[in-house]
Amino acid sequence: MSDRTEIDRALIGSSAAPFAVEVEKGAIRRFAEAIGESAEIYFDEAVARSLGYLGIVAPPTFPTTFRPPSKPAWVHGLDEGRILAGEQGFHYRRPILAGDRLQCELRLTDVQDKRSSKGNMELMVQDLIVTSPSGDVVCINRRVVIYRGQTTSLAQGVSS
Repeated sequence: MSDRTEIDRALIGSSAAPFAVEVEKGAIRRFAEAIGESAEIYFDEAVARSLGYLGIVAPPTFPTTFRPPSKPAWVHGLDEGRILAGEQGFHYRRPILAGDRLQCELRLTDVQDKRSSKGNMELMVQDLIVTSPSGDVVCINRRVVIYRGQTTSLAQGVSS
């Protein structure tokens, strides 16, 4: 197993091109259904308004659907078959609502080397910073993406 790192550490602190997201009622409802959510606040505008919101509220994990239009520079040249989803967390300043027009910026904040029983891996820590049109932070979705090290097959070099 090689100790060679493949993710360019010089890109830590860089961002992918910003992109816009328009949050639609239907997208919130479909997402809530897909994750098995049944709270009316995600489906019924009258219920959401009765609780003080301006519209249907997106479930807390909804920003996982916000994808940049192109791959960020730090994944160019990596073997996508070795990329796995890792830990994810959300920090909210306010809920995301149907009708929101949001700006998103994906930033590489750190790269960490880890060793496991299955070999070496690199962990890419990425922050998706979601802001309102006025520039206020709505939420930050921190995600850790695992890039598995190259493995060699045990069958290589063994003849039958």
